[in-house]
Amino acid sequence: MAAPLYSVTGSPLSTEAIIESLPGYAGSRPVRIGNAADHQVQLDVFGPIAELIQTLSRRRGTLPDEHWQLMEQMASAVLARWHEPDHGIWEARRAPRHHIYTKVMCWVTLDRAMHTAVRFRRPIGAEWEETANIIRSEVLREGWDDSASSYTVAYDSPDLDAAVLHIGLSGLLDVRDQRFLDTVTAVERELRVGPTVFRYRYDDGLPGLEGGFHICTTWLIEAYLAVGRLDDALELFNQLVALFGPTGLLPEEFDPGTETHLGNHPQAYSHLGFIRCAQLLDRYLDSVDEE
Repeated sequence: MAAPLYSVTGSPLSTEAIIESLPGYAGSRPVRIGNAADHQVQLDVFGPIAELIQTLSRRRGTLPDEHWQLMEQMASAVLARWHEPDHGIWEARRAPRHHIYTKVMCWVTLDRAMHTAVRFRRPIGAEWEETANIIRSEVLREGWDDSASSYTVAYDSPDLDAAVLHIGLSGLLDVRDQRFLDTVTAVERELRVGPTVFRYRYDDGLPGLEGGFHICTTWLIEAYLAVGRLDDALELFNQLVALFGPTGLLPEEFDPGTETHLGNHPQAYSHLGFIRCAQLLDRYLDSVDEE
């Protein structure tokens, strides 16, 4: 089995530890080796891969057997474990919870598997549709929080999480539904600061503060487009463009207070989100011009 991190010699890293003698970049402490998150349960990981397989197969017009076998394996894993709590996309160092983003990605796995099966005449698993409907109903029921007027990070929690925007972006909830419109408004109000969007504001079990995450900014841009707020999408996209450094690369985070870049640099998913938004805006503006 592959490990998430390796030493410079190619061996897996040992148990996470703190090196007290190192100050860290710009005083960013603690300095750690290893990553305790490699023992976490993260059940959201299947969804993006299922999305990728569906997209690639649709564009190529073919579905390799190994891709379909992987899709079936992931669907089976979802059937077996979707109801379990997990640590979520952000690897929070706290007890596992029923994260809404995780449940949405479990639904995505089954939904994309079914659509791919129909398109390429592959067998649909006996429990896929029924389980997908169960997941969707549970998420819509248990994920909404009246006090936040939004879908939130996890069941029985009022805390917001930018990742919950995927409840609409994934297709699980119609983007015209008032609950999604309210969720976009809540994320904008509570997590957006100028040109950036924070992942969340709750205690994640780690010391210190962080900046906004560029991938979360791109999710909000996409949500603006989905609900028809073109001007807001263009404004935030242009603000993101202005944050590119002289290298033309984006890091992981941006601190709007000090206007400094933070985290990994460059960061792949910052660029992936940016490219996706650029493509969506291009198609959206083309369709408007044609009208």
